[in-house]
Order: sequence, then structure tokens, then C-alpha cells
Amino acid sequence: MRSHLLLSHMENMMECPFCSLSGVSYDELSFHINTAHIEKDCQDMNATVVDSAQKNSNHWKAQSPTSTKTSNVNAKKMEKVSQSSPQSLSQVNGMVTPITGTSLSQGTLTSLNSSPPAAATASGAVKQVRATQTSNNNLNREKEDGHRKSKQKRLSSPVKEGCFQCPMCGLVCKDCFILQEHVELHLQDQDTAEGAGPEVGTSSNGRSDVMRFQCPMCSLSCSSSSSLQEHVELHLEYGSASATGHSSEDLTLARKLQEEEEQKWRETEIRREAEDFKKLQKQFGLDNSGGYHKQMERNMERAVSRGQMVPAEFHRKKAEMLESLASGVDDGRSRTTGLMGALYRYYQRDASDFAHVWLCAETDHYSSSEGDKGWGCGYRNFQMLLSSLHRLEQYDLLPDSVPSIPRVQALIEEAWGQGADPQGASHFNHRLRGTRAWIGATEIYAVLTSLSVKARIVDFHKPTGPRDTHPTMFEWVKQYFSHPANRSARLPPKVVQTTLPPIYLQHQGHSRSIIGVEQKVNGSLCLLLFDPGCAPGEMRRVLSQDTATTIIRRMRKFPGSLKHKQYQVVIVEGLLTPEEKRSRILNSRTLCAEKIP
Repeated sequence: MRSHLLLSHMENMMECPFCSLSGVSYDELSFHINTAHIEKDCQDMNATVVDSAQKNSNHWKAQSPTSTKTSNVNAKKMEKVSQSSPQSLSQVNGMVTPITGTSLSQGTLTSLNSSPPAAATASGAVKQVRATQTSNNNLNREKEDGHRKSKQKRLSSPVKEGCFQCPMCGLVCKDCFILQEHVELHLQDQDTAEGAGPEVGTSSNGRSDVMRFQCPMCSLSCSSSSSLQEHVELHLEYGSASATGHSSEDLTLARKLQEEEEQKWRETEIRREAEDFKKLQKQFGLDNSGGYHKQMERNMERAVSRGQMVPAEFHRKKAEMLESLASGVDDGRSRTTGLMGALYRYYQRDASDFAHVWLCAETDHYSSSEGDKGWGCGYRNFQMLLSSLHRLEQYDLLPDSVPSIPRVQALIEEAWGQGADPQGASHFNHRLRGTRAWIGATEIYAVLTSLSVKARIVDFHKPTGPRDTHPTMFEWVKQYFSHPANRSARLPPKVVQTTLPPIYLQHQGHSRSIIGVEQKVNGSLCLLLFDPGCAPGEMRRVLSQDTATTIIRRMRKFPGSLKHKQYQVVIVEGLLTPEEKRSRILNSRTLCAEKIP
């Protein structure tokens, strides 16, 4: 009778409160709930199962009073097992069933274990569960087949433009169909996780330990390697499509940026070169700011405004300047004469520290004036050289007067017009008058050649002594002044005034005139220089015995005082014949200096 009741009546009484599963035993129903449904429904399930089990128990008791004794015995057995361990196995009428910690409470176990379904056989229930699993697997296969068919249909669709972002992760897709397929992968992974079968293990808290695969390109985690592979292929497909679509645009943009950068760089270089050229023009007096005449007028007007000059004196000096410019002859206001005789007398009187002193021929000193201060040193040194040549008989063909600075500029332009130094003429754009342009050794050579004076340029292009000194140049200057004196007498006097003109000395930024050389008792050499920067009042102190020592000390230059990298000198060696003049003008097209060493 008990077997009949269990098989014919109670087997169909147990049913799942969350799905349509029925016709199973209590143990099979418990196993089904723990594996097929999520953890959060367990509490509701406990109450539902208790009520269902209580009703079934009462119904069974009403139908079979004789089974009360058997159910009480089974309930006592169940209580002992449940009290011993919540995770232990429950044994009802010889059947062993696992009870997990997330299924039912202690009271529920006691009430349910007292019901007769615990002694029922599980063969029919097992068949029912297997049939349910088979139907679920068939549904999954149909869903996957539907995914494949929809994917094939979508891949054949035209690609739409635009960017679409996945609402479940950070992936951005260019095609809406790709985004749809990507979202379906998310949903498929969730269905797989929820429908994990009994083969997936459970942790201590009842959650399924499903292995997850993390996407290396976004935050999505997949439940299987095949899903992850398909997901990553979507990434790569979108990346290749984007790269193909944007490669030409990126290349065009890169070329445009490079062209803009090169254009900016060229414009910057052009502006910098223009600024540097303007600075050089201003430095060398080629900025069209006016020449000797304008500078003289501006300085005199400034002196009047400061109260340093009365208006009457301003008009008088301006008239004298205009007269000098018209005649082409220097007004002589910056000239100091009689210096070489005063120097000769000084060394005759006090030369105890010197073994020999050589002086050039009589030469006047020309100082820079208000009209050429800062740029007229080359012109003033040329005036000094002409003042010496005028006193020498062999140069009597030269004009008797010393030209003014504007006239010297005109003479250099005339030399360029004859063909002398075409490279220098091109440098100054064939124009010097009305400018404040600096001149150097090559311009002095060109104007002397045009005046039929034989000149030579010697270039001391590098230092020859310690600490960037030029002892070779000092020795060469000594040979220049002492050679004629040594030929005239076996024992030259201690102080010698030669008939040689001074030497034009040029270095970077300034020029001076060498008017003599001193040789001390120990053999060291010292040059004597006329500097256009020295004012006429200072130079006149050489004429006085009381103040001559101080000025001569300033005129002395030892090797340690001349430490520029390069020096050029211009010396005069006589007059040129017309043939020699033409030859030198032709050769000046490629003007070469004598280099020492």
C-alpha cells in the first residue's frame, strides 16, 4: 500500500514554484532549485516549498493514517542528520541526497523530511529532468542557428556611416549592424551564465564558478573562448575599416601640418635675416640715415638744445662745414701737426729704457669729429697717410691738400669706376657718399691704386704667439722701419726718424696708424700708434715736455695689447707707372693679400 501511494499519488504532487517542472521527488526538486534558479529566489522558494510540503503531508496523512508511524520515524532520522551538519547528506528510506547550504532552513528540512515523498523512487523524476535539459539544449542550438543566419544576413547589408557606442561597454562601432551583433554577444553571454548546467561547480556562498575570458581591448568578459574570439574579431574588423577610411585623410592632414610648419619656419628665417641685415646696415652706416653732413648738423642742433652751443656759433660752424664740403678739402679743425718732431725730441731727451727707436716721416694726426664719430676711423687714417705722403718728394704728383671725408668717399667711388676692387664695390652697392659706411684695407688699397700709388696689403691672419699675440707682426714692423736705416749706416743711431710713411693698421671694428716702433734693452718690441679716437686736445699734450710722457704711454702698444684674431696692414712703396696701374686694377678683380705666416 505504501509503495502504491508513493508511486501512484505522491509522485505527481511535488512541483517547482519557479517553473513548470513537476512529478519529481523532494530531493530531485531541491537539486533542481539549487542548480537551475538564481540565489536571490531561494528565500521565496523556501517559504513556498514549506507550504507545499505541508499541504502534501496533510493530504497524504488523510489518505493513509497507517503511514503516520513511518513518517515520524523518518522525521526523527532527518532531524538527527540535520542537527549533525547543515552540509551533510539526508537519508530518507535508504535514499542519499546532497543538501547544499543555500537550499532550505532547519525547520523546513524537519517539516519536509516528515513527508512521505522522501521515500519515493527517483527514476521517473530523473527522466523528467533529463528531458527538460534536452529541451533547453535544443532551444540553445536553435538560438545559435538564428544568430548565425542573422549574422549572414547582416554582413550582406550595406555599411552605414556614423559612430555607435555599445551601451554595455566602451566599444565604439562605425556600423550599426556590427554594434547589434556585439550587443547580442553580451546577451548571449548572460544567457549562458544564467543557464549554466550541473557540470559547473558551486562556491561556498552558492554562486556558480563560471570561467570568464576578459577582452584585451575593452572591459567585456566572455564565458567561452569562442565568444571572446568572435568579439575580438569585431574589434579588429572595426579597426581595419576605420584605418582604411581615415588613412588618406590622416596622410593629407599630416602633409598639411608639415607644410604649414615649414612655411612658418621659412617666414621666421626671412624675418630674422632681414633684421640681421638691418643691424649690419646700421652698424656699417648703410641704413640711409645720412652721412657726414647730416650727422654734423644733428649733433650741432643737439648741442644748441642742450645749451652747449649758442645759435651764432651753430650758424658759423654750419657755414664752414658747407664751404669745406663744397671745396672737397678738410677744414683742419681735427688736425694736430708737429707731433713727429716732438716725439723725436722726447726720445732724444729721455730714452734710457730703449735700445732703439724708429719713427716714420712727418705725419699729422686727424681726430674723429662730430660728423664722423663712430664710423670715420678709416677715412681719418687715410688722411694721416696722405698728410705724410704730401711731405715726401717722390709723391709730389698727389694733390697738396688733404681731402675731406665726403671727398674721400668720392675718390673711392671713382676708383671703383676705374674697375678697382669690383667685389668691394658690389658690397657697398657702388655708393659711399651720403652714407656712414665703414671702410677697410681693401678700400684704401683701391683708392691708392687709382691715385697711381704702389701699395701692398699684408695679412697677419692668425696669432703666432702665446695668448693670441702677434709677435711676428711686431717683428715685421720693425724690419719695415729699420731696414733703410741699416743700409745707410753700419751703426744706426739710437733714435731714427725715417722717410717712410706710416702704416695703415686694420683689425675688426677699428683702424689705426703705426708711426714708429720701440725696442727695449731686453729685445722686446713696442708699437707707437696714432688713434683717430684721441681728441685734438689730448694730442697737443705731446708738444709739451711736461705732459708728453702721459700721452706717449697711451700711444705705446705691447704684444699683449694687440690680441685680435686677424690684422691687416697697408704699406706704401712708391708710385705706379700707367702700365702697372692698369695691371693692378685688372688683378684687383680677385684681390689677394700677402699672408704672414
